[in-house]
Amino acid sequence: MDSKTVMLISMNEIIIYAVLILFGLCIGSFAGASVWRLRARQLEQDKKDGELVDNVEYENLKKLTKKTLLTDRSRCLHCSYELKWYDLIPLFSWIFLKGKCRKCNKKIGYFEPLIEISVALLFAASYLLWPYTLDSPINVSMFILWLISGVGLTILFAYDLKWLLLPDSISFSVMAIGLINAILVIINSTDKNGAIMSIVGAMAILSGIYWLLYITSKGKWIGFGDIKLGIGLALMLADWRLAFVALFVANLIGCLMVIPGLVTGKLKRDSHIPFGPLLIIGFVIAKLFSASIITAFNMYLLY
Repeated sequence: MDSKTVMLISMNEIIIYAVLILFGLCIGSFAGASVWRLRARQLEQDKKDGELVDNVEYENLKKLTKKTLLTDRSRCLHCSYELKWYDLIPLFSWIFLKGKCRKCNKKIGYFEPLIEISVALLFAASYLLWPYTLDSPINVSMFILWLISGVGLTILFAYDLKWLLLPDSISFSVMAIGLINAILVIINSTDKNGAIMSIVGAMAILSGIYWLLYITSKGKWIGFGDIKLGIGLALMLADWRLAFVALFVANLIGCLMVIPGLVTGKLKRDSHIPFGPLLIIGFVIAKLFSASIITAFNMYLLY
């Protein structure tokens, strides 16, 4: 391979990364806006159901429920200023305005730009670490499904971290994407029965175990949202070995967070810890390092 060919490949790679990062920032902006709209609709539904809601939060967000999806526009949550196109350039507008609203000058905060950066980094890291070749329509389709699911999981991650809830609409969307992915995995497999059994095993590990814990504790140890999330993650992993690793990593991170908190008194035994984000972190690690994980599993089974 001559130097010109190497340079051409390098330029193509740089362009791909640049496109993924810029696209990730734009989609991340959409994800951040979706989080607030989901929260606004959740509060509205809770209020209709007679549940207690934070009235200050409700008053700030209820304006987001007055528009339909087609007529809705991003706006400041403080003064309702409708953002112009130059206020909506992902990350750069926030930096230029120093994290403040152009009109009322109140702080916007770090929540939205962090979501934008997270999606951009996820897209770039996924391409860098993707364990499968992108040399066939099915493989490319599965990579695209992974990126789409990543947007939904980012929304779930942020929402659960902030409000300790996993919205059903997004969880069901991730399930649907995961189902399509699982079907492609089965089609692409030379051992279709084995692929089906592995997918079933993944769902048993990432969802079934939590369902048993939910039933045993009557919902005190774990929320039902984590069970639904587990189904979507299992369908996306489509491999019981990866599901096992995702579960192990999630619980390991949980222990590393909870035990020091209990020892220092910052956490109590009845403290609520959002487990959805931990599951998602474990899921991403298991998927992106799946080649090494599967190789390690196979070597272990051989010996």
